[in-house]
Amino acid sequence: MRSAFRLLRVAGIDIKVHFTFPLVLLLGAFDWGSRHGAPGAAFGALLMMALFVCVVLHELGHSLVAQRFGIDVREIILLPIGGVALFGRMPRKPQQELLIAIAGPLVNVAIALLLGSYLGFRGDLPLDGSRLLELTQAGPSTQTLLQWLLAANVSLFVFNLLPAFPMDGGRILRAILAMFLGFSRGTRVAAGIGQMLALALGLFAIFNGQILLALVAAFVFMGAGQERAVEEARVLLSTLRLGDAYNKYALTLAPGDSVHRVIDYLLTSYQPDFAVVLGGRLLGVVTRDAVLQSLAAGQDDNYVTGIMKREVLHLDADLSLAQAREQMAEKGFPVASVYDGERFLGLINQDDINEALRIAAFLRLAQERKAVDVSVA
Repeated sequence: MRSAFRLLRVAGIDIKVHFTFPLVLLLGAFDWGSRHGAPGAAFGALLMMALFVCVVLHELGHSLVAQRFGIDVREIILLPIGGVALFGRMPRKPQQELLIAIAGPLVNVAIALLLGSYLGFRGDLPLDGSRLLELTQAGPSTQTLLQWLLAANVSLFVFNLLPAFPMDGGRILRAILAMFLGFSRGTRVAAGIGQMLALALGLFAIFNGQILLALVAAFVFMGAGQERAVEEARVLLSTLRLGDAYNKYALTLAPGDSVHRVIDYLLTSYQPDFAVVLGGRLLGVVTRDAVLQSLAAGQDDNYVTGIMKREVLHLDADLSLAQAREQMAEKGFPVASVYDGERFLGLINQDDINEALRIAAFLRLAQERKAVDVSVA
């Protein structure tokens, strides 16, 4: 994500902070500062930072288990609303998804147990309502920090176990259902349960005037719908071959062509990527971004071999579009080359796959309508 900057790297995973993240520090500082002055403001910011350390550990729980299953984890991004781990691909085996999904909440359980044990040993564990009320009214102190973090980790555990996407509970539910119903049907059922839960939560929030809870319900409802749409797209793309979707009439370049030739192609066609070919053999790929960077550097008179990417993902034409998109995402290639055995056929990018998906979805809808018309007649 371009709007995030790297903070550190753990187990080969970049931990990044979104540029809006300081807002949550300001919110904590304002909340505590309004009650306890300047010391409270500093304490509030410290609380938010400590909370997001727990969020990072939660996401690392997911990520490290995913890595054990051979799934690439590109980065963890901290946002004001929480953290998100970006995987190269999602697991297709229910058992793997179950273990990956449950690993994050278990990290919060471990943190809560450690904090609870320490506070219990000191006699500072807030077990009843009056002690919890004292916690909300207490001033800045180490005891308040630990008790607040204990309550926060318990809350994170409970909230993330809600059986609705995009929370971990939704993925745990989908994994369990997929063991008996299959991945696609399990996704549909889990998404439906999540949306019903979101509707109930939204109605409760509206009737009780809880705007923030209503927004959470809307977020959950949309997240469940998006997860179902992603799975439906994957199923549809699984029916299409890569060899039927690549651009068979693409413009190509020769090693002796200049960047000016690519500029002409960009201006007169919708093609964003160009294969550099010699004797039917692929040498590399020139992308629109590479051309723009060359222009910005004042190097528009270069040969295309000077700006082309020589490392190109090779995909077999017999792969499904779902498999192709998954491999491109996992390995971080926006464009890939398509081969029939050793013979280079052409290039395909994410836009090509999305266009194939739109056409396939339209054709399926037309077929369904036709079937309905025939049954009615």
